[in-house]
Amino acid sequence: MSDYDVPRGIDVLRVFCGPDGRHGNALGVVRDGRDHPDEASRQLLAQRLGFSETVFVDDPERGRVDIHAPGLRLPFAGHPLVGAAWLLDLEVLELEVGDVFARQDGEFTWITARPEWVPPRTFQRYASAAEVDALPAPPPGEGWLYAWAWEDEAAGRVRARAFPRRGKAIVEDEATGAAALLLSARLGRALNITQGRGSQILTAPAPDGTVEVGGRVLMAVRG
Repeated sequence: MSDYDVPRGIDVLRVFCGPDGRHGNALGVVRDGRDHPDEASRQLLAQRLGFSETVFVDDPERGRVDIHAPGLRLPFAGHPLVGAAWLLDLEVLELEVGDVFARQDGEFTWITARPEWVPPRTFQRYASAAEVDALPAPPPGEGWLYAWAWEDEAAGRVRARAFPRRGKAIVEDEATGAAALLLSARLGRALNITQGRGSQILTAPAPDGTVEVGGRVLMAVRG
């Protein structure tokens, strides 16, 4: 039995699963975007589904996709694109901000993107992973917060949690590829991030200023 109750025609993926296949951030994928042709209908569905993001596939051959969070259309988001790249098995996804290149490497799906495509985030570093674990959901304050601490700085291992703080629709984001991308760009190094309850996000910055973001994807519901 599935924990997800979704209409027919919508797949549900778990993106950035942990090494044991658990956790990951749920993603709704509307395989045929023509079923929801305008922004109003897409927002209505995104809010009904309640996932942190839902991706609409407008052209499965060219990889043209459109991403919506409840109450917000997103120009770029990490876990929807990693999930879409895995599902569509394409090397390029088309967004208004630019082309996102994708590749498969064993159990991991990777996308390459530019930090300037990512909406602003507030980053707050804590002294220990235990302090990150102890944060209330959400912490006091306003604005999208990525709370992080080193678990093992020499090895690039990070503990993180993410809080959109834009209403009650999504209190805590289980795994956030866009924020991981930004953190990797800021620190200038590859990261192995454990976020949320146990999701895993890998990053690798490149000399040209792009950052690769990768993780495991599993099918939870086939629509």
